[in-house]
Amino acid sequence: MDEPAFAADDLPCVTACLWRETGGDRWLAGDIDFPEGRSDPDGSGWLFRLLADRAPEAYQRFAEDHYETAVDIGAVRHIYAGRPLTPGVVSALNPSAPAAEVAHEAAATGYAVAGRGWEA
Repeated sequence: MDEPAFAADDLPCVTACLWRETGGDRWLAGDIDFPEGRSDPDGSGWLFRLLADRAPEAYQRFAEDHYETAVDIGAVRHIYAGRPLTPGVVSALNPSAPAAEVAHEAAATGYAVAGRGWEA
């Protein structure tokens, strides 16, 4: 919650609890008393929409809306495919990002990073 890369003043802090029992055929949630007259009373439609749509295009739409800038679909597809991060992909996603720093942060998470071209 305190990691600046994942924090934003305009995003809500939420907790969700779902579970699936051994041998169960669906995910479960507790009983909720929803208010009437709201199309998404608990916010789950908003909260899980991006998680449920695994297409790179879904992330591209989200990012373009959230960051109010064009997002290179080829670069997003590269990341979704789990291919090693390259300076070109970093630049395509954010030309002003310091590529070597991004590579260092990505490697720290275990994400594969290409071995060359990271010089400033």
